[in-house]
Amino acid sequence: MTLSAYFSSLSILNLFSRMPAAVAQGIIWGLMALGVFITFRLLDVADLTVDGSFATGGAVTVMLLLAGWPAWAALLAAVVAGVLTGLCTGLLHTKLGIPVILAGILTQFSLYSINLRIMTKANQTASVKKFGMFWEAEHHGGFLLSSLYIPQAIAAGLVLAAIVVAVLYWYFGTEQGSALRATGSNPAMSRAQGINIDRMKVIGLGISNGLVALAGGLMTQYQGTADVSMGRGAIVIGLAAIIIGEVLCDAFFKKGCNFAVRLLFVLLGGVIYYAVMVVILWLRLDPNDLKLFTAVIVAAFLAVPYLQGRAKSSFARSKKLGAREGGGTKC
Repeated sequence: MTLSAYFSSLSILNLFSRMPAAVAQGIIWGLMALGVFITFRLLDVADLTVDGSFATGGAVTVMLLLAGWPAWAALLAAVVAGVLTGLCTGLLHTKLGIPVILAGILTQFSLYSINLRIMTKANQTASVKKFGMFWEAEHHGGFLLSSLYIPQAIAAGLVLAAIVVAVLYWYFGTEQGSALRATGSNPAMSRAQGINIDRMKVIGLGISNGLVALAGGLMTQYQGTADVSMGRGAIVIGLAAIIIGEVLCDAFFKKGCNFAVRLLFVLLGGVIYYAVMVVILWLRLDPNDLKLFTAVIVAAFLAVPYLQGRAKSSFARSKKLGAREGGGTKC
């Protein structure tokens, strides 16, 4: 196929038709990225539990839906399960002295078997028409997020995201939330101020994975299915959303943005990431290369702040050198 024939075969209308679904799923990934943000930015630790706890949230949600639980209760149970996975990682790290990255790997590794136990097989399906947020969606439209109702799913996702951001903004303004942020910022000073940094790490990991599991439960309800491997690569997607959001935030707010705005941009980063993935698929590139493109996107956005910093420092050095040379000439 020639290049002109390739581009003529691409339909802009087809791309636009895919974007609403990308936004709906991007919001869910953005919620997951908020959980990663807590550990990656606030606690300054690399938690790899995420790939497992995302699937745990989906597994708990689908099995409770099949057991007849209302969706809101199933999602709450998924959050509790996610918190427990984070607490497990935190206790392995703080009580047994295992480095946090290894503790996360151990928890994630064990969650694969646990998720299989929960679902009894590799995947389970629950009808998105039958199981709504408060009642049957098929008769009353009581869904929360469903691939069958994209506009409503976007609206519901935005409302839920606003609630999560508001709660996080409130919590991290409390005494405990401030202590948690201080722990990640300067552990030695926090310990000197009487903060139990081990406790703060455990709490932070629990909250983080609770949010990740919530996203996993929402993704299960959106797709109508849960799979034991549905969380594979979630940590990379979360990091991509964080980096994209932070780069855009710093670009829009040159003097810095407050905590709530930064959280919103992390959510936006999830939407942009998934929109980029849709564009890649629309371009008919090999789907097997998606993870490669994800790595390239993350690397590119990670490099932007570094390159900008180097450019500014080089400009400052050149300016200072020019001033010195000009001063020497006058003398």
